[in-house]
Amino acid sequence: SWSFPISNFFFPLPPHLLDCNHTTVTEFILLGLTSEPKLQTPLFMMFLMIYLITLMGNLGLITLIKTNPQLHTAMYFFLCNLSVIDLCYSSIFSPKLLIGFLVEKKTISYSACFVQHFFFLVFVTTEVLLLAVMAYDRYVAICNPLLYTISMPKRVCVQLVAGSYIGGILNSLIQTSCLLPLPFCGPNVINHYFCDTNPLLKLTCSDDHLNEVLLVAFNGTISITIILLSYICILRTVLRTCSAQSRSRAFNTCASHLMAVSLFYGTIFFMYLQPVSSHRSLDKVVSVFYTVVTPMLNPFIYSLRNKEVKGALVKLLTLSLKSNKIPHCYLQVIY
Repeated sequence: SWSFPISNFFFPLPPHLLDCNHTTVTEFILLGLTSEPKLQTPLFMMFLMIYLITLMGNLGLITLIKTNPQLHTAMYFFLCNLSVIDLCYSSIFSPKLLIGFLVEKKTISYSACFVQHFFFLVFVTTEVLLLAVMAYDRYVAICNPLLYTISMPKRVCVQLVAGSYIGGILNSLIQTSCLLPLPFCGPNVINHYFCDTNPLLKLTCSDDHLNEVLLVAFNGTISITIILLSYICILRTVLRTCSAQSRSRAFNTCASHLMAVSLFYGTIFFMYLQPVSSHRSLDKVVSVFYTVVTPMLNPFIYSLRNKEVKGALVKLLTLSLKSNKIPHCYLQVIY
């Protein structure tokens, strides 16, 4: 019978679940994105390309920020940490997803599934909280520009980022601790390409309402409230500004962050706030955007519209050009 003595001590199960026989689950079968044989190779090539672009884009942005003293400000410190999270976040899913396209039976052990689930929650919550921190940073920069350097010193920035990571770890510990003691009655087939919370809850034979409440409360409520309040204050400040040029500059400053937030939250809200009876195959397609596509797009969203990042990149490429490492035409492409 299925049992976790320690977990059951801390999270006692209902009597009707303790009395029934449960199949011991040692591994799960991941159905993946599709079972169509003809699509396996094209999808493998596509997602391999996406993963490589994600690695190069985020590593490139981190390197650019670290090597350019002009980018050693609060905004780019947060952006650098966002790239680190995106690298870790993408690496949780992509290798297993790529292997799944090459093998017929897509299995994952019980322990590996919960390890993946734990780190998924760590990084998704950390990114959610960091996006809220970045919204607050934009609020201070636009609404209190004269006090920006005083309000956002390096010590405060480090504390805000550390708080985001701690919040992500605590949220993951709480949710994983609530999920671990639940009995899995079978079958052990997960209709997904990774161990997400909702597909795992569907395999348990107990009430999953508590976990769903925790999922929404921790992963969305606090963060989206901070983001909305920050941008409401930003909008009020911008509308009071008489200069059209100042308004344009303020909106351009926030445009990249708003785009990233909309893409990330839009897909997450679609996933977790829709009715339970909705089509599961569509869920898998939508989840690709916030697990695989968003980490690839973020470095481009934040850099292509940013003159400082583009200037730093041109400077770096110019130095490489002088040493004859790159062709001159690359500089024209950036501009």
